[in-house]
Amino acid sequence: MIPIGNYFITGTDTGIGKTYVACRWIEQQRAQGVQIAPMKPISAGCEKTSEGFRNDDAEQLIAASGLQLPYERVNRYAFEPAIAPHIAAAEAGVSIEEAPLVEDFEWLGQRAQGVCVEGAGGWRVPLGGSLQTSDIPKALGIDVVLVVGIRLGCLNHALLTAEAIEADGCRLAGWVANFLDPATERGEENCDFLHQCIPAPLLWSLRYEKIYGSD
Repeated sequence: MIPIGNYFITGTDTGIGKTYVACRWIEQQRAQGVQIAPMKPISAGCEKTSEGFRNDDAEQLIAASGLQLPYERVNRYAFEPAIAPHIAAAEAGVSIEEAPLVEDFEWLGQRAQGVCVEGAGGWRVPLGGSLQTSDIPKALGIDVVLVVGIRLGCLNHALLTAEAIEADGCRLAGWVANFLDPATERGEENCDFLHQCIPAPLLWSLRYEKIYGSD
């Protein structure tokens, strides 16, 4: 289980289960009387509503927390097309900045015992200019939890991402093994290999609880 605290949830790819893992963790802490505030700083793939753009992942996170939070504090940058964030931002004429995200993080942190910040896509997703997803946990000063989708190709993706997190000066607090598909061959063996090679503890192992689940 992921300990209480502030964490940035990243993944080896998009569609790997970051949202599902984040929601499960928030719900489990809530069941124990611990409030974790959610944060999805950047989302691409939103529905246009009378109140503005709304992202399903962000709404799932808010629902899991049970907290009454202004949507804009949870999801500062919300873009309609489900495309790379830097392209979506450029098309919308928006510049993604770190300072508002730090402000949102601090605001949310004052209202809970921890903040769960979910990234967009993987570790190296560009956000515009020189800014990347990997810059967000550095700006917030928080540790990283890596969600690994146990499937074909996961070994390379997981090891490269773990190396990149440390190379960028962030601390990898641990990783989550998310078994996505029971048809994956040698899933257990791949998980065992990563357990030996990733320089951080395996915090959680989820077994086919959500096939090809949320981001």
